[in-house]
Amino acid sequence: MGSTIIRTDGIFKEFSDVYVLKNISVEIKKGEIFGIIGENGAGKSTFTKVLNGIFTPTKGKIFFEEKPVKIRDTIIAKNLSIATIPQEVNLINTLKVYENILLGNELTGRFFLLNKREMTQEVKDLFKSLETEIDPQEKISNLSIAQKRMVEIAKAISQNPKVLIMDEPTESLTFHEINILFSLMKRLKERGVTIIYISHKLKEIKDICDRVMILRDGDFISLNKITEIDENEMARRMVGRELNTIFPPKVVPKEETVLRAEGLIVDGLLHNISFGLKRGEILGFAGLIGSGRTELAEAIIGIRKINQGKIFIKERECRINSPEDAVRHKIGYLSEDRQGIGILRNFNVKNNITLTSLPQYCNSLGLIDVKREIKKVHFYGDTFEIKAHSIYTKLEFLSGGNQQKVSLAKILDPEPKILILDELTKGIDVGTKRDIYKFIHNLAISGLSCILISSELEEIIGMSNRVIVMHNGRITGVLEGDKINEEEIMFYATGLKG
Repeated sequence: MGSTIIRTDGIFKEFSDVYVLKNISVEIKKGEIFGIIGENGAGKSTFTKVLNGIFTPTKGKIFFEEKPVKIRDTIIAKNLSIATIPQEVNLINTLKVYENILLGNELTGRFFLLNKREMTQEVKDLFKSLETEIDPQEKISNLSIAQKRMVEIAKAISQNPKVLIMDEPTESLTFHEINILFSLMKRLKERGVTIIYISHKLKEIKDICDRVMILRDGDFISLNKITEIDENEMARRMVGRELNTIFPPKVVPKEETVLRAEGLIVDGLLHNISFGLKRGEILGFAGLIGSGRTELAEAIIGIRKINQGKIFIKERECRINSPEDAVRHKIGYLSEDRQGIGILRNFNVKNNITLTSLPQYCNSLGLIDVKREIKKVHFYGDTFEIKAHSIYTKLEFLSGGNQQKVSLAKILDPEPKILILDELTKGIDVGTKRDIYKFIHNLAISGLSCILISSELEEIIGMSNRVIVMHNGRITGVLEGDKINEEEIMFYATGLKG
């Protein structure tokens, strides 16, 4: 590691009379991968937003290459060569991939006209370095969440930054894509690029970072070389207490089949998908980007049109043409696209949670029993430890992890019998993950059934009774017992088996 590239001196940040950062003083070296961890709401993203100009610190100083700087906006940060891969995808859906990546850095030819051919080629080369096959001419709106995240990564790298801030960059990426990203990070480090890396995945922090800073409730807790601290100690310092085993024991499901898919076909995406879900079962779905897991979930709940095949609930065929139909059939769906269809960011916590279940709070006159509604919202707030100033705080002011908790509460409020959870713990810290796993475990004990889609193999292995593996829109394997392991899943996910 080289000289200091960023130094903060007594950084404070205040929102609505609440300090979310308190006296953060730290030196970040040139050419290091600097990890930042902490629970949801600990101040991780706020700290990096102070560095990239999205937020202005309430108090304190920032030094860049040993010179004092005032990073009042993102343009100043860009001029300092600070680039960011945000936690939430922030692309323009109506533009093409190459237009998003080179927005503000367009290449021009004669008469200052855009050189679209050269721009397309540059983006192709970027994707080649990422070992990712995405068409630069494709519209962003047609991409999956994982593909959009790879576009965000390419966009940041295209700026040739001195400092690259990565906020949960591996969310929705599979084991294979994460390895590609880590190889790229190592190459950037060798070139002297500093990477500030935020992640809730402690194994990733241990594998890729040189040092790790731990925050808790806006306070600096510790800064260590990664060789000096293990994952258990990281977790303990993050939450301020000991953590027991993160995964609860698996529940034995009943024999009753509560949902059955028979020969589902969605043109170009899903090919002859058949499976059954038992009462009280947690059924895992694993696969790489483009395997069809999310598309299957969207077909079941009526977002995508099923061209052929049938869905049965308790052995009765049913037609689900919309998410509203799914709710009526007692199916709850947590989307991986939290910002797109999971929540309404300009609504407050209370209104988001009860949005799809308001009728159950109405009395005989059709008036909302507000007291009962508020009591239920507080129950979810306490259960999932949602950190918000109040239940009337808009979601745009919550951290990504707390937004995900609100999303989960929202789909649970209509009291579904079947849950489809796509990237359940996206953006959630290790302590809250354990609490949510225990909550889902208790729901399974009560007889609720769950389809769990996750890119985290540890989560799939730790929670699932059975695992269905998909590849290119087809089921390639169904694993049970000792067969539920990382090696077997990857064989079927890559098409080497099945």
